[in-house]
Amino acid sequence: MNRSDISGEQQAQEQFGTTSRAAAFQANQVLDHLNGPMQQFIARQEMAFIATASASGACDCSFRAGTRGFVAVLDEKTLVYPEYRGNGVLASVGNILENPHIGMIFLDYYLTTMGLHVNGKAHVLTPSEMEGMPHLPAGILEAMQIKGGRRPEAWIQVNVEEAYVHYSKHVPLMKRLDKHIAWGSDDEFVKGGDFFRTKQTP
Repeated sequence: MNRSDISGEQQAQEQFGTTSRAAAFQANQVLDHLNGPMQQFIARQEMAFIATASASGACDCSFRAGTRGFVAVLDEKTLVYPEYRGNGVLASVGNILENPHIGMIFLDYYLTTMGLHVNGKAHVLTPSEMEGMPHLPAGILEAMQIKGGRRPEAWIQVNVEEAYVHYSKHVPLMKRLDKHIAWGSDDEFVKGGDFFRTKQTP
């Protein structure tokens, strides 16, 4: 077999001597859908990290958050999450329009310190396209009726191709505190101002 026929993952496993361990993990922990416990885990989460890449492979990692269960599982192969008003750059959405591959990780810092990886293909839905979908969960229907900054400007639908555990060993246990969220605000102080002093950096 030519080296070009071996994936980067397989080459790394050979280099670091983890081929058999990786095979066991793939066989025992990786699914091509979201089973019941995975769906229940996502329904409890208030945040997720997402990774996308442009058509040329330039990567972007971003953070998404909302009320508990803001990422909704439509079925074992499909989930959706809202895109709220942000800085206007739309890096993740732009990447998805060029390249549908997406990676997501949900980390539970407050209860289990477990995580869940979800990889698949995404596409962008307008609010009107979402409204036309049948059998939507109540949480999505409620979100679509919200006015102002909390109303989603778009939705991302993810077709699940791979789902697997992120073990708790290095995930910190944190205490959740309440924080006022000024949805859709353009106030510099409320948003955090020029925290990294980039305006003053030549």
